[in-house]
Amino acid sequence: MNSAPALAGRHVRLEPLSLEHLDGLCAAGLETSLWQWIPTPVRNREEMRQFVETALDERERGVSQPLATLLRDTGQVVGSTRFANMDLNNRRVEIGWTWIGLTWQRTAVNTEAKYLMLEYAFETLGCLRVEFKTDALNEQSCRAILRLGAKQEGIFRKHRITASGRVRDTVYFSILDDEWPSVKARLQAKLQLSTIQ
Repeated sequence: MNSAPALAGRHVRLEPLSLEHLDGLCAAGLETSLWQWIPTPVRNREEMRQFVETALDERERGVSQPLATLLRDTGQVVGSTRFANMDLNNRRVEIGWTWIGLTWQRTAVNTEAKYLMLEYAFETLGCLRVEFKTDALNEQSCRAILRLGAKQEGIFRKHRITASGRVRDTVYFSILDDEWPSVKARLQAKLQLSTIQ
């Protein structure tokens, strides 16, 4: 998997992340609250540039495929996500490092982006499992992952030390290939009713 292709739905388009997205990422993503539970926060343009450069380095090393999240109709950048911790020999990937600007939270943006990524992971890459993880204190993220249809697998205690020095417990979730058909149908039904307004 050299580079994930652009993935497009009715509301969003995911395309390979580049430094050309930097201005849009800054416009959408410098709200402090977006980074509360991320181990390394992004507070200014230079830190956003570092976030992108780190993601591009991971892509170069073949361990992740970072994507920019754009509104399909306007091309406006509204966030970022990635396929991470890719282990295609064992047919698994993680979907993570996801953030969406506050204006577009609780809209179709996240649901459709996750749908497109899950569809690609299971139906193109042939994954057996797709993983998600989040800070145990991030209740909003835990609820959102469960709403996708993922199952909680457990908590890695004292898993990471964040930039603030706080020791983080990390909750792990997954969706398996034999669960994908029912998850897909539920997400499709939800997206029929969703808007980005």
